[in-house]
Amino acid sequence: MAEKATAVTPDEWDAWKSFLSMRRHLDTALERQLQRDADISGAEYAVLTSLFDAPDRMLRAGELGATLAWEKSRVSHQVSRMEKRGLVERRTCDTDARGTWIGITPDGSRAVLKATREHGRTLRDLFFDVVTPAELITLQAVFDRVQGVAEPVACEGQTSD
Repeated sequence: MAEKATAVTPDEWDAWKSFLSMRRHLDTALERQLQRDADISGAEYAVLTSLFDAPDRMLRAGELGATLAWEKSRVSHQVSRMEKRGLVERRTCDTDARGTWIGITPDGSRAVLKATREHGRTLRDLFFDVVTPAELITLQAVFDRVQGVAEPVACEGQTSD
């Protein structure tokens, strides 16, 4: 069996730096678009789309955190800020008094719908129109494979909220 390389080569560093630079520029452009078109941040958009796509347009706080790969405290702080803006609401769980549901409000639904059309156009302009269909298939395979090894495994006994 071949030994696994441990040192990162100069070509790998160059590729990594290109990836990081691309991601930062893309994130900045998408953040600006969301602010301009819907007055929401990228983090708010991530929460809103997760809730909008969820059954009954709500998720348990722990599920929302797992979906976004966020720590419990980040979910809590983000939801608190969004609650003050009227974009989401917390509800106690009928079956588990310790549990909390996070639901999207009508204002949150309007914000995500307002943002999504232009967000899609921006993604098309900055990403999808830049890569070929064959490259997109390759990128999808790479993204899925990397996510599979980088995704944290839930700890046993971890609570969902």
